[in-house]
Amino acid sequence: MKRVHVAAAVIRGEDGRILIAKRPQDKHQGGLWEFPGGKVEDGEAVEFALARELEEELGIRPQAARALIQIRHDYPDKQVLLDVWEVSAFSGEPHGAEGQPLTWVSERQLLEYEFPAANKPIVAAARLPDRYLITPDDLEPSELLAGIRSALAQGVRLIQLRAPNMFDPQYRDLAVDVQGLCAGKAQLMLKGPLEWLGDFPAAGWHLTAEQLRKYAAGGRPFPEDRWLAASCHSAEELVLAMQMGVDFVTLSPVQATATHPEAQPLGWDAASEMLTGCNLPAYLLGGVGPADIERAWQVGGQGVAGIRAFWPI
Repeated sequence: MKRVHVAAAVIRGEDGRILIAKRPQDKHQGGLWEFPGGKVEDGEAVEFALARELEEELGIRPQAARALIQIRHDYPDKQVLLDVWEVSAFSGEPHGAEGQPLTWVSERQLLEYEFPAANKPIVAAARLPDRYLITPDDLEPSELLAGIRSALAQGVRLIQLRAPNMFDPQYRDLAVDVQGLCAGKAQLMLKGPLEWLGDFPAAGWHLTAEQLRKYAAGGRPFPEDRWLAASCHSAEELVLAMQMGVDFVTLSPVQATATHPEAQPLGWDAASEMLTGCNLPAYLLGGVGPADIERAWQVGGQGVAGIRAFWPI
């Protein structure tokens, strides 16, 4: 069965909302919502196909766009390759040129709409920022809280509270404080035993590679509306993360780091190869910083994650 190549767009308005369209009932996955786009013809560049489809479907022309995520998905009756781009500027006024219903929704509201199964990673990628702050592990609680306040003031939207040197009770107390700081401003990701999940309902969970290997066969440990991430260092672990149904991953180390000097860097080329077919938003981690975000996009990543590179103090 030939894989159908489709170009699709996460189209953002000036207010940050995202445009989605409803599929006609007589089409594959009819009646579900989708990110606008259409088939890439043989020999056609993806960017050209996307521009053509958006003009035909919505009457707009992309003016600023970048690759967001690439997904391979097998339905019982169809195999698709989705080349998804984020369109942040366009000319024209979007309208359903083919009679299809359209609506603008916030990132959070995307969860209220039913999309084809292949679109689940697109929804995640559309909701995630391009940088992921991981807290340093050698600071006192007061220093961590001060740094997180500063990061939030600078617009950081995704934070992992990483404090491996703390005793469990101390980490849990700190997590309560950080959860309060992040409320309404950023998504907090915690680390620790899965038995803690029920104690921090507003937080997402970031699994270690060891936890991923231990629990992957059991499937996703909590509902879809809570963020679940995993640390990956190999193609095998990326496969486990997909099997478990996590929302995003970190892939590391891309380059040599002071934090883990013993770890063999993957390098950009190997990271790019590993992300091909990954089907998950992935943050590249290890020896990278804000200046590497565009390179991360080019190799198929969501963006970059960092400890010292993003720590504001």
